[in-house]
Amino acid sequence: MTLLVFAVAALWALVLVLATVIVVMLRQIGVLYERISPMGALMDSAGPRVGEPSPRFLPPSLTGPPIAIGGATARAQLVFFLSPTCPVCKQLLPVLNSIRTDEKAWLDVVLASDGDEAKHRDFIRRRRLTAFPYVLSSELGMAYRVQRLPFAVLTDKGGVVRAKGLVNNREQLESLFSALSAGVPSLQQYAANHAAE
Repeated sequence: MTLLVFAVAALWALVLVLATVIVVMLRQIGVLYERISPMGALMDSAGPRVGEPSPRFLPPSLTGPPIAIGGATARAQLVFFLSPTCPVCKQLLPVLNSIRTDEKAWLDVVLASDGDEAKHRDFIRRRRLTAFPYVLSSELGMAYRVQRLPFAVLTDKGGVVRAKGLVNNREQLESLFSALSAGVPSLQQYAANHAAE
């Protein structure tokens, strides 16, 4: 009987120790969560910098007339670099469609890639992308120094780059618009400015 009482007491002590450890870990996770700012789009320093004029292009579109990229335009532009073989790009297509519809008063969404035209035409047909200007231009990708996909560049009406970066999810894509609204190159810069205050 004494052995049973000792075993139950030892188990209760172990449960209390484990509960204390869990509470301490949850507190540390909360502190860590407060310290981590939203990352936003993963900004790349290559290519035209935020605040600089975008290179000007007039590439043909697979879905309509040629479209001017860079330089003064009637509306701001979001140039989204993608590939038919990129799974993350495919996941972001509904988000881009929503942005194109919701922000059409001030924003044009342009899809950009390079490679085999026949594969892209098939991709446009299968994914129903005919509403987007869809350009094939390796020069455009080289000018922006696109190294990984999906990559997006947001320019204002004057053709000035206002935000850019690697966008792997909806939040990172929307962070480009948040950076534009806040008047900063990226949300990382915004967080750093507010941390310094």
